[in-house]
Amino acid sequence: MIPRGLTTRILAAFLALSLAILVGMGGALFLVLRGLHAEATQSALIDLSDSILPQLRTSIAEGNLRGAIAEIQGRLDQRDIDVLVVTPDGGLRTLAGTPVPGAPITVPPDGIGVTSQGVTTLDDGRRTAYAATSIRARSGTGVRAIAFVTPDRSGALALADLGRTIPGLVFVLLVVGAPLAWLLSRSVTTPLQRLAAATADVPSTSPGPIPPSGPTEVRELTARFNSMTEELDRTRASEAELLANLRHDLRTPLTVIGGFAQALQDGTAIGDDAVKAARTIAEEAERLERMVDQLGAFERIRSGDDGLRPEPLDAAALVESTVARFSARAAEGGVALAVATSAERPATFAGDRLAVERILGNLVGNALDVVRRGGHIWVAATGVETASGVPGPAVVLSVTDDGPGFPPGATERVFDRFYRADPARAGAGSGLGLTIVRELARAHGGTAIAENVAPHGARVSAILPVVPRPVDGRP
Repeated sequence: MIPRGLTTRILAAFLALSLAILVGMGGALFLVLRGLHAEATQSALIDLSDSILPQLRTSIAEGNLRGAIAEIQGRLDQRDIDVLVVTPDGGLRTLAGTPVPGAPITVPPDGIGVTSQGVTTLDDGRRTAYAATSIRARSGTGVRAIAFVTPDRSGALALADLGRTIPGLVFVLLVVGAPLAWLLSRSVTTPLQRLAAATADVPSTSPGPIPPSGPTEVRELTARFNSMTEELDRTRASEAELLANLRHDLRTPLTVIGGFAQALQDGTAIGDDAVKAARTIAEEAERLERMVDQLGAFERIRSGDDGLRPEPLDAAALVESTVARFSARAAEGGVALAVATSAERPATFAGDRLAVERILGNLVGNALDVVRRGGHIWVAATGVETASGVPGPAVVLSVTDDGPGFPPGATERVFDRFYRADPARAGAGSGLGLTIVRELARAHGGTAIAENVAPHGARVSAILPVVPRPVDGRP
């Protein structure tokens, strides 16, 4: 079963890795040590064979080979070495002629003193190391060589060496590896625990930025968490500002409606005053309804529920249609509304007709709210090859007025929900018109900008690509 805690998992992985290292190193060391001990045993047998070779030569010359072998065996009994006779076919037998069952050994070539060595396995399963030295015995004796054999203890000796070595390796792994594993686990778990604690505080308060620490992946996670909390802080600040602005915008119509309703109730407003009070209540109620509708439209645009339906549009025709639509309202307010002359007629572009008409309508309506009687408003459509924030050819739909203009530093914030740059430009609007303009432009893959013009006045433009480029996965 896999442990649940990260520290426990790292320690378990360390133990498993240590065990694998010990097994691998132990196996490799066992093979090396066994080979070394086997070579040492065979070298000792060869040295022994070389040391008694002069005696064997003398005994063969005197015809006393059996006596010499018996004498040598007596000297080697305490060293657990047996002296055996090797037959021409590689078989082993005792001096008395008793065969030793087992695999044949390599028979040395003819000639006195030629030695061969190796390991053979007897029929009872014992491994035996040997060194065989060739001799020239009298014909008919069936003796080809003399072999010195001893049990092969290289495996046992290698295991004994490992028994003395492994505890030291285990000690080194524990002293060096265990602290490293603990430090590694702490380098990961400490920042993760800090992140977990900060995440628990996110729903109620802002935990503030967390200093990055730990591995690269944990640092990236911390950086993303910090970015998320910063964005959340901005969202909370925007929501607080939105609620404050909403309370401000709702207070005026509600106060007016409450005051005139009270006048009608207590009979203070009668006759023409009652009609005026009722008309004012209706106007303020209509204003509230318009505000709620615009707020709902804004949220639908942000969520992507208002999908675009692009079609070929004539920018100049849309501008002329918008001017004609608002001409009566402009004349009633004493404002001159006209299409700005352009040297070139802008090309056709693709866009959602209702969305573009809403953009132009909001821009003109916002300008009519702030321009005083006797003022001027110009509506223009211009084709450009490049524009800031919009790759490729674009169409610029702009509305310019000679009103009071924007206060310094307010040209970007005018697109925020319910933002009022100046009471002079507040008018009777809801504070959502320009916000909707920007969101509709962004839905097309474009943008919206606001600027002041000399000597006085303002211009708000929607920059739309000739071919819509939806963003944020919106249709």
